[in-house]
Amino acid sequence: MAPAHDAPSPHGSAKGLFGSISVGVAAGVAAASAVLLGRKAITTASVGQGHPLKHRILDVAAGAMQHKYPLDAMSTFLNGFHFYADDMGRQVEACHFCTHLRHDLHQCVIFDSNTPTARLIGIEYIISEHRFRGLPDEEKRLWHSHHFEVKSGELVAPGIPELAERTYFKDLVTTYGKTFHNWQVDKHDFPYGIPQLMMGFTEDGQINQGLAEDRDRRYGISTGDRRRKRAGIPMPVVVPGANVWESGGTVQTRLEEMDFKR
Repeated sequence: MAPAHDAPSPHGSAKGLFGSISVGVAAGVAAASAVLLGRKAITTASVGQGHPLKHRILDVAAGAMQHKYPLDAMSTFLNGFHFYADDMGRQVEACHFCTHLRHDLHQCVIFDSNTPTARLIGIEYIISEHRFRGLPDEEKRLWHSHHFEVKSGELVAPGIPELAERTYFKDLVTTYGKTFHNWQVDKHDFPYGIPQLMMGFTEDGQINQGLAEDRDRRYGISTGDRRRKRAGIPMPVVVPGANVWESGGTVQTRLEEMDFKR
C-alpha cells in the first residue's frame, strides 16, 4: 500500500485544476493579444505604400508599442453625411469616431471611410440641447441640429444591433453638432485650403440619394428601413439659432490678413 502522503489530496486536485485554468486563460489572453498585435502590424504596414523601409519599420514598431489613450477612448463609430455651410450641392460622406467626453459633450474625428487608408477630413463636437440653449447667439450660428439626420435614418452606427442603435439615437436626436472639415475631398486629393464649416440635412429632398444608396450598399443596410424603425423616437423641436442657412444666409470661414501682435 502506498504511503498516505502519496495519496492525491482533493485540495491539491482543486489547486491543480484552478492552476490549469489560470494557465489556460493566460495563454488565451496572450494568444488573443498576439493576434491583435499582428492585425495592428498588418494594418499599419498596409498604410503609406511607397514609404522608405526605415519609415515603415518605425511605423509598425510605434503602432505595436505606443499607448494611444485618446484613440482607445473612441467608443462609437457613426456614419452620416455633411454639406458645406455655404453650398448644399457639395455633399460628402463622413465617418465619425467619437469619445463621450462628458455627459453633455462628444468629440469626434471624421474620416472619409472606415478603412486603414482613410483620409482624416474633419472634426465634430456634439453637445446636449441644454448646453446648446446656453450658447451665445453668434456661436449658435456655427451649429446644426441632428433631429432629421436621426429620424430619417441617414445617420447610422454600423455593426451595432438595431435595438441598441435606436436606444443610442433616442439621446442623439436632441443634440447639436459643430463641424469643420479640413480636407475638401470632393475637390482635392490633398488637404488644401482652410477648414470649412459644415452642416447637416433637415428635411427630405436635400441629400443626394446616390450618396445614401452607395453607403447603404457598402454597409449592407437600408436608410429607409432605419427610418421606419425609428418612427417611435420623438421628434424634438429645434432650438432657434441652429441651422442658420435655413434663413437664406449663412456663415463660412475665410482667410484674413491681420497685423501680427508681439
